[in-house]
Amino acid sequence: MRALPYTIEPERLALPWSGAPWPLAVIDLDLMPSGDGALELPPFPVIGVGSRNSMFGRRLDAVIEAPAVLDQLVRQVEAAPRAAAVLVELLRLVERLPTEAALLAESLAYATLQGGGEHARWLATRAPMKAIAAPGTARLARDESTLVITMDRPLAGNAIDTIMRDELREAFELAAHDPDIASVELRGAGRTFSLGADLAEFGTTRDPVLAHAIRMQTLPAHAIARCCNRLAVHVQGACIGAGLEMAAFASTVTATRKAWFQLPELAMGLIPGAGGCVSLSRRIGRQRTALLVLSGRRIGVRTAQAWGLVDALIDDD
Repeated sequence: MRALPYTIEPERLALPWSGAPWPLAVIDLDLMPSGDGALELPPFPVIGVGSRNSMFGRRLDAVIEAPAVLDQLVRQVEAAPRAAAVLVELLRLVERLPTEAALLAESLAYATLQGGGEHARWLATRAPMKAIAAPGTARLARDESTLVITMDRPLAGNAIDTIMRDELREAFELAAHDPDIASVELRGAGRTFSLGADLAEFGTTRDPVLAHAIRMQTLPAHAIARCCNRLAVHVQGACIGAGLEMAAFASTVTATRKAWFQLPELAMGLIPGAGGCVSLSRRIGRQRTALLVLSGRRIGVRTAQAWGLVDALIDDD
């Protein structure tokens, strides 16, 4: 392992973490002594390199595995250290919370970062964006006891704008409350499942308190969580950000062989805020969720299947 300023040697693990100015710590798990792996984690990411099956490895925030690369992950965290710290502390917390409480914690953490300097810098440096297509919609089709929900904005890669978001919340509220709906399907129209939240709308609500209140009323994740045991999702093409966060709630996720997945929020000074810190960590575990966010790397469908994010590959006709 290349020596980094943040590399922690085994004999230094007993040092107090408080006051350490580092954005992250890196531990070579192959050098760790045997033991029960007891370790009090600091308020920033602790990344392991080596065997993820060791006692210590299972307690860290993430362990490097392909396609993540340590150097690239370090650069990501150094660019947004506060967002990275909020992410890992939130993921440690939501493991112990019921779903609704976990979604509340995620929204509060997201609101904190919306008002922070890292997100403000991202907003200030990006080029002005305009809506790239007509507003989105969530198209519904009912076939006896099955409700099919289709994100229908293919010219924008099914980017989720406020109109589509609100319609998705209403659709999943219907699914959650109608006892005659035995199964729910979520799909994306066209060649792409979803590019995530519409970036043209980022920064339109700058008050983090108001943004949190809006999310609690309109975020589809709250309704999805109440019918997730009946939900099946099929993914084709890109599945990014909020699209992935919703899909991960499903009891069954199928995908085409060209599907791929990514959580790019850290580069914006944010964390997943559409329920992903809850849905992803419950589906693939806290460590791999952290790895996806901290690295920002996309994963292919084979890796997604090996991690448990995708249950089966089904090619479209």
